[in-house]
Amino acid sequence: MDGIQQESREIAQETPPEDVFLAPSIDESQILSGHSYAHYSPVPKAITTSSETSTECVLGVDEAGRGPVLGPMVYALLYLPLPMHRSLLADIHHFDDSKVLTPTVRSSLMQTLCTPSTDLYQNCGWATKVMSAKDISAGMLRPAGTFNLNAQAMDATIELIKGVFTKGVNVKEIYIDTIGSPATYQKKLERIFPTTQIIVAKKADSLYPCVSAASVCAKVTRDAALEVCYQPYTQLYTNSDEKEPAVTAEGWGSGYPSDARCSTWLKNNIDPVFGWGNECRFSWGTAKDLLETKGTGMKVDWPAEEDEESMRVTDYFSAYSANEAKEGDELMNWFGTRVFEAIL
Repeated sequence: MDGIQQESREIAQETPPEDVFLAPSIDESQILSGHSYAHYSPVPKAITTSSETSTECVLGVDEAGRGPVLGPMVYALLYLPLPMHRSLLADIHHFDDSKVLTPTVRSSLMQTLCTPSTDLYQNCGWATKVMSAKDISAGMLRPAGTFNLNAQAMDATIELIKGVFTKGVNVKEIYIDTIGSPATYQKKLERIFPTTQIIVAKKADSLYPCVSAASVCAKVTRDAALEVCYQPYTQLYTNSDEKEPAVTAEGWGSGYPSDARCSTWLKNNIDPVFGWGNECRFSWGTAKDLLETKGTGMKVDWPAEEDEESMRVTDYFSAYSANEAKEGDELMNWFGTRVFEAIL
């Protein structure tokens, strides 16, 4: 029930294209190529990294885009000096869970965070990990053991936090919105970061201002990345001689399976062989159903490769007749059979 309610809130609070802020965390070439990548803001001048006089900081972590079938999932963190945690983020700028803020407010807060003359820029550092739909699906569908979404999310969180420590930031407290069991998640992180106080909690994005700020970074980056993913289709429809389908006027919506615009776009834009592009999470049930059970996709039978363990070394050097070639490995003969010439 919580998941359905969250999707409904996300769809209702979808950012209109004209309100999307392209933060420095947006790398269009990486997004369009389906690659995952991390972005780190400069360490703010208010935070010293000298070992003797380093500024004690608090750090929050949250994500956006866990449930959609389209677009990346984005993990983000934000850190700032401990004494300014609530005064700067909650009292002055009124950060809150990104899902309860309007798109305009989210974009405005992110833009302020990225503007050098502001107090947010001068006191806060932030980072994002854009986890592409292609990489998420590849992990979840790999044959040799599933790399599930929780494990991928955990790795992204650890990578981001380690990146901040590598920059010399003295992080004393970490607050994280949970995935799965808070206690299990927290114990694992405590083993990796033993000198830091770590709190993993449900609804942390509503309880701790640094997590609220991280949720805004994640959501704004996710919204912009989704718009970037849609650019090739916009150009395709613009350059096409055919009349543009009515559904494309609204794009693919929020990317959630329960969003009618998303499900309609998937049905109307499916390739019978390749399905969709890098923007789609093929490991999601919505995509699987359209490709496999709805009869939309084309079934492909790949030639089975011969087990090399059963072959002898001499098999690689021995000549064989045309009849034997026809009966041989289908994949080996894909481009035709070899022609043997007698050498006199």
